[in-house]
Amino acid sequence: MDLIAVLPSPTAENAALRLHASDNVAIARVGLAPGQIIRPGRDAVTVREPIPAGHKVALSAIAAGEPVRRYGEVIGRARFPIEPGAHVHTHNLAFEEIAFEYEFPSGVRPLPVPPREMPIFLGYPREDGRAGTRNYIAVVSASNCAAHTVSAIAASYAGTALPPNVDGVVAFPHGEGCAHSIGPDTQQLQRTLAGVLAHPNVSAALIVGLGCETNQISHYLGAQAPAHARIAGLTLQESGGTRATVEAARRQIALYLERAAAETRVELPVSKLMVGLNCGGSDSFSGITANPALGHCSDLLAALGATTVLAETPEIVGAEHLLVRRARSRAVAERLLAMIAKYKTYLNRFGGSFDDNPSPGNKDGGLTNIVEKSLGAVTKGGTSFVNEVVDYAQPVHGPGLVFMNTPGYDPASLAGLAAGGANLIAFTTGRGSAIGFPTVPVLKIATNSSTFHRVRDNMDLNAGLIADGAMTVEQLGQVIFDELVRIATGKPTASERMGHQEFVPWRIGPVL
Repeated sequence: MDLIAVLPSPTAENAALRLHASDNVAIARVGLAPGQIIRPGRDAVTVREPIPAGHKVALSAIAAGEPVRRYGEVIGRARFPIEPGAHVHTHNLAFEEIAFEYEFPSGVRPLPVPPREMPIFLGYPREDGRAGTRNYIAVVSASNCAAHTVSAIAASYAGTALPPNVDGVVAFPHGEGCAHSIGPDTQQLQRTLAGVLAHPNVSAALIVGLGCETNQISHYLGAQAPAHARIAGLTLQESGGTRATVEAARRQIALYLERAAAETRVELPVSKLMVGLNCGGSDSFSGITANPALGHCSDLLAALGATTVLAETPEIVGAEHLLVRRARSRAVAERLLAMIAKYKTYLNRFGGSFDDNPSPGNKDGGLTNIVEKSLGAVTKGGTSFVNEVVDYAQPVHGPGLVFMNTPGYDPASLAGLAAGGANLIAFTTGRGSAIGFPTVPVLKIATNSSTFHRVRDNMDLNAGLIADGAMTVEQLGQVIFDELVRIATGKPTASERMGHQEFVPWRIGPVL
């Protein structure tokens, strides 16, 4: 694949992209100048004002109050009359919450049946039947009070040659674990950390606490620990402080390293892959290039009995009717809608709105409101049935497409996906997010060629080739699939090479 394709010279026919026959706006593939003639449909339109790449240009006159359509869906209404060739964005497009007539499935759709023969990758089989794509020793803080110590433990291995088959000793510091209200907030943190400790990419783990925090390490040990997990616990107060805890941890990790070194990659079916689907720093090209291509890859994986996990609840709002239509059953569809209602209640507590989600960067990239953003974001899930809906950091079972309730905030979303069991993450970005995760490889897919070249060190694949006319959505989707298999077998991602290890659990309650 040629990642360095040259952007074709703009013509009247390709300078702007009309995504559906019913759309009354097109998307500028390149920056458009006043007086420029574009012809994304049957009729020519004269551009009236400068329109940045990725932004919308009106293809016909739109009266005040009339709907504006993109992807064949309503994304808002004109605040006042919009002339053909005008820039359509936050200044003249009003957001409104859309009431949908949902099309619920009438029966229960079948789960995907894996074929007899399928691609393989080289991974680490785990006792519970899952598969690791990496083999780490994880050192997790129970609370912020132990965050410095777990970082010191992991840092003590810097420059040390680790045994073969061990990818590293990595720390999970964070700012939570104490001054929580007891209940759903602490339970969610415990669920997140338990998923990290017992992750299939983790050979063994330590949970380290101060000793007196709300989130006690005893929750992760003994009878409550997962049967398959190799977990030990330490506290600073019992071990004798920071230095003594580092020394005690190193003694335990020495045993873990010996055992991990004996674990080797073996041939495993691709059905063992669980791929988290995430986007961050989205732009208008996200829903044209990278997200649809990732959706095609998701469909390929689902057909093989693998699992893909769509997330970011605020970024399906306005497009949830499309997922309801594809739910495996009415019960799954209603659980999806319940997650949205739950999230809305959460936002209302703080006077927030789903339309607060698009960031300044999203809007600079041409996305006007949450409906437009969501319609592009859900395409990461392809066209497969939604077989399962889980809450944040809950274990994902699969197979096929699953939805997880997470924030749109990237590091918190990735933490939930990883805790749910994702052994790979595919992450699309229009503005150039540099995020990674301590134990899960994160494949970065740029939505446009400009971003791909501008932050080349952080990007793995260039979906901008689709907008450039050099590849189709289906071709790039196959490229993503093939690259995920290589990464599952051990190929490092850009985020791994750069050392990105962001970990931010989602806190939902007050600080006490």
